[in-house]
This record gives sequence, structure tokens and C-alpha cells, in this order.
Amino acid sequence: MCRSIKVLRKLDPPATGQDVSAAALQFVRKVSGFRKPSKANQAAFDHAVDEIASITQRLLNTLESRQS
Repeated sequence: MCRSIKVLRKLDPPATGQDVSAAALQFVRKVSGFRKPSKANQAAFDHAVDEIASITQRLLNTLESRQS
């Protein structure tokens, strides 16, 4: 897993809901080690993606840009 932190985007323009969901899916795939979970794990996988996307969106909504 990549451990280097790089700025992927600035706060302006803001990330779209689609951007946040795609990032959440990528995160869950990396952490779980599964590109596609088994049927038995699908609900847990989907729930994790939804939770991470929600938390990420809350984070982005509260961040302030230094450029302001």
C-alpha cells in the first residue's frame, strides 16, 4: 500500500459526490484486499464504502482553504 501523502486536489473546485464515492471504493478495496467481495461480504463492503464516502464528504465540507 502506498504510504506517501501527495496533494491530489485542492479545495477549489470541490470534489463531486462521484469523486468522493470513487475514492471511498478505492480505499475499501485497498484496505480489504478485495477488488470485488464475495456475495457473503458484499453487504459489509458496500456499507463500508457508504460510510467512508459520508465521512469524507463531511470532512471536505468543513475544511477551509488557506487561499481564502
